[in-house]
Amino acid sequence: MNESITIETVSPCLAPGGEPPPHRVVVTLPTFRRPDHLRKTLASLAAQKTTRRFAVIVMENDAEGREGLAAAGPILAAGTLDGIVLIAHERGNCAAYNAGWLTALARFPAMEYLLVIDDDEWAAEDWIDRLVATAEAEGADFVGAPQRPVFESGATESYGRHPVFTSHYSRTGTVPILYSSGNVLIRRRVLEAMGPPFLDLSFNFIGGGDSDFYARCKRRGFRFAWCQEAAVFETTPARRTEYSWLQARGLRNGAISTLIERRADGSPAGRLRILAKSLAMLALSPWRFLRLALRTSSPVIGLYPIHVAIGRLMAEFGKVNEQYRRPEQN
Repeated sequence: MNESITIETVSPCLAPGGEPPPHRVVVTLPTFRRPDHLRKTLASLAAQKTTRRFAVIVMENDAEGREGLAAAGPILAAGTLDGIVLIAHERGNCAAYNAGWLTALARFPAMEYLLVIDDDEWAAEDWIDRLVATAEAEGADFVGAPQRPVFESGATESYGRHPVFTSHYSRTGTVPILYSSGNVLIRRRVLEAMGPPFLDLSFNFIGGGDSDFYARCKRRGFRFAWCQEAAVFETTPARRTEYSWLQARGLRNGAISTLIERRADGSPAGRLRILAKSLAMLALSPWRFLRLALRTSSPVIGLYPIHVAIGRLMAEFGKVNEQYRRPEQN
């Protein structure tokens, strides 16, 4: 691991010299310069109606400003929630996840389920119970669930039908794979089998480290499920409905898909197959544009398949948009 992890706040449940924490559920929560919304996320966790004892690990990813530490520290120190805050000194979302997940394994020996929620989201009061119940009912190693956008004032809400804001699945049950870590349950045995670093740091600022992780886990035989009832709600700034942001996200998503496919098969024949797939997607993208534009009554939404196809080809030439490099524009 390249991250330097420093524990800044220790709650009473983790007091040195005490019994090992009994929590079977640990919620990991990465944060970067969103202290007000972080408090909202933590409030939604404190409001969980569950008999399952759970702890929270907040991963502060701004080692200089530490606004997340200042917001979460007093809440955990007061005993409102069990848990800890740590500093993930290396910037990037993969670094933050790796720090939190490694800490969860080390500090919570009774943990069976690790859950993830982001600092721009909040959960319904039955979120934990629904995810765990689905994992148990389906025998799944991963359970994903919807991230429903809540658009801020000034946003074009009709873009809520854009593929970047909609889930891949709509029914609870087993699924082939997941694509996002913003609302997910992971069994402990997955993390133990895969070992750190869990997410590849080369995805730190482009995103897609979660999709790459899922692809590697699928090749190891782990099982995936979906829980439609365990949605979280994601505050979505108006800038994310601007054409420039939607275009950048489509290009990025296409590039990520190429990178992940290369990792699965980097042979010359595999590279040729991936290039052929990208060219085929580009050839089909005008027809997919028409179909999606007509279905959504939005040419902007319809452009998404074209952006993805172009992004795939750009990645062939090493051009990948690091959309998370400038968080203030994301």
